Amino acid sequence: MPGDGSYGRREMLGAAGVAVCGVALAGCGTDDAKARPNIKGKVIAKVADVPVGGGKLVEDLNVVVTQPTQGVYKAFSATCTHKGCKVGTPKDNVIRCPCHGSEFAADSGKPTKGPATAPLASFQVKAEGDGIVVV
Repeated sequence: MPGDGSYGRREMLGAAGVAVCGVALAGCGTDDAKARPNIKGKVIAKVADVPVGGGKLVEDLNVVVTQPTQGVYKAFSATCTHKGCKVGTPKDNVIRCPCHGSEFAADSGKPTKGPATAPLASFQVKAEGDGIVVV
């Protein structure tokens, strides 16, 4: 009965709905800390491991490194902007997400095929010796 500390059917259903919606929304967003790890100054890959037109997925850092053209290196978060899945290793200058089929340009991180509409978070990198370093 209302007012006696007990909850009626409507109150219980409302609370359950709020809890379910909160959990559903939390699972759909991307975690910014995961999408943009603090890797400034770190060597994230070896030049020899990043082929022209392809790239390397650095899973422990959650980063994908590409070489769209000879000597040009790019790095992006490996977290897809659609639902937060991890993207795959770049091939043919395309970064693909295996979960829902989104594709991103290896030179810019911009989506070229949906459902993702936002670009991958990017990092400034440069080749130093035989390594690729985040600047």
